Amino acid sequence: MITRRKLPIGTQDFATLRKENMLYVDKTPFIAALQNAGRQFFLSRPRRFGKSLFISSLKYYFQGRKDLFEGLKIYELEKDWTEYPVFHIDFSTGGGYISVQALEQSLNYNLQRYEAIYGRQQGNDSFSTRFSWLIENSSKQTGKKVVVLIDEYDKPLLDTMDTPELHEQYKAILKGFYGVVKGTDEFLKFVFITGVTKFSRVSVFSDLNHLNSISMMPEYSEICGITEKELLTDLQPEIQAFAEYNQISYDQTVAELKKHFDGYHFSEYSADIYNPFSLLNTLEKKKIKFYWYETGTPTFMIKMLKNNEFDLPDLENDVVVDGNYIDNYRPESPDPIPVMFQSGYLTIKEYCSDGNYYTLGFPNEEVKYGFLNQVLPVYAETGYAVTTFSALKMNLELKKGNIELVMKMLQAFYAAMPYDLQEKRYRNEHYYQSIFYTIFTLLGQYIRSEVRFAEGRADAVVETEKAVFIFEFKMDTNASAAEALQQIDDKNYLIPYRTDGRNLVKIGVAFNLEKGTVTEWLTVFCRKMDSL
Repeated sequence: MITRRKLPIGTQDFATLRKENMLYVDKTPFIAALQNAGRQFFLSRPRRFGKSLFISSLKYYFQGRKDLFEGLKIYELEKDWTEYPVFHIDFSTGGGYISVQALEQSLNYNLQRYEAIYGRQQGNDSFSTRFSWLIENSSKQTGKKVVVLIDEYDKPLLDTMDTPELHEQYKAILKGFYGVVKGTDEFLKFVFITGVTKFSRVSVFSDLNHLNSISMMPEYSEICGITEKELLTDLQPEIQAFAEYNQISYDQTVAELKKHFDGYHFSEYSADIYNPFSLLNTLEKKKIKFYWYETGTPTFMIKMLKNNEFDLPDLENDVVVDGNYIDNYRPESPDPIPVMFQSGYLTIKEYCSDGNYYTLGFPNEEVKYGFLNQVLPVYAETGYAVTTFSALKMNLELKKGNIELVMKMLQAFYAAMPYDLQEKRYRNEHYYQSIFYTIFTLLGQYIRSEVRFAEGRADAVVETEKAVFIFEFKMDTNASAAEALQQIDDKNYLIPYRTDGRNLVKIGVAFNLEKGTVTEWLTVFCRKMDSL
């Protein structure tokens, strides 16, 4: 029987973690590396990726709490444990930022904690002047320079992406507040700011452009998250316990964890990084679920994708982004892709140094299926997603080869979309195909859309264990299923699968764009060697 260890799920305070003897994957060498590299830094990482815990370790390090670091690598590296005045401002705590008052209360709370220690100058009413005076006065009182740590600086902005007026008010308030960091440089020893997104150009980050952004630097790619080496070394007992509980092998367990939670790359030369929140929850509860995705829904990003008429099948691995803009969100060009990358919904698959561009895609199955499950009701505007029962039913019928019932279920889904949707500008083939792709992907099938062949591109190829289904859609007012079937033959889409050995099925589908639904379909079993 393996002894159960305490895993730091939800624990963001470094002192609590150390005092309660929780498992800690040692990230302290990065503290020494940062000090050797400069003074002021910015780090972007997805939510619940360990930013808060790392910034907490910085707080206690600069407070001179040597006792908390015993046994860790920084304990051996550091000889001078000096205590500095530390300002730790955390925007991740509390509820959502739904009003100006909510932001003001958060700023006031953070400042009052330190004003109780270093005092408050009378007549200083604005948040920026109070913050500036605190930094200067604490340095003069202690005779030491000041450490400023700001965690989740952009949370108020992300919370208001769907409310433009409030979002602009927040930017105005925070721009002045963060500008203090640049204006008080002579009193600062060390600055470390974290967030999910870098709001650039004319936004709040313009006053923080002096910070050294380490977000995509290869030497810091492992500063948050868990590498495969750390997983197999530090979490080996938990992996074994998971394997025994689920009656599978150790190697099978590692493969499942990798498939669901690995695959993040934060630079072009990054090692694979696992999502720590989902990984630890899985090992603690001994059940694979989408733990990270359940903690938040990126509604504003999904709306941005839809408004930009983005083809969802491209999210697999064909999203190309300019290297100059991959880590910036530019308000004047609301492209959702950089935000999706920074937020952890896309990751680097390839990098081309000649053109300085990146190819992005889903990092793992948790993100892929979790994201698409949220996309479907927003894209279709039905308020309805594929339920567990209907998804299971469609999946089972597809595997049995009951295309008739599968197509009727698909037809019913499109028919449930509101009529006035048909009048909107994104009514086109790509839009409806995106919904088709999303539905089939959520069924857990392997689907490729617009598959390239020698003589053309099939709309979709769906592969199950025993069969290959080739779909061709004709989308027009007078479209016919027969025309769709004929295109499969004319373009020789079947040729690559003739020696495959699986059942081979072609499906021609007519989709009426005016009615917004499937009107007819024809199915031809080209090869049926085994029962589907």
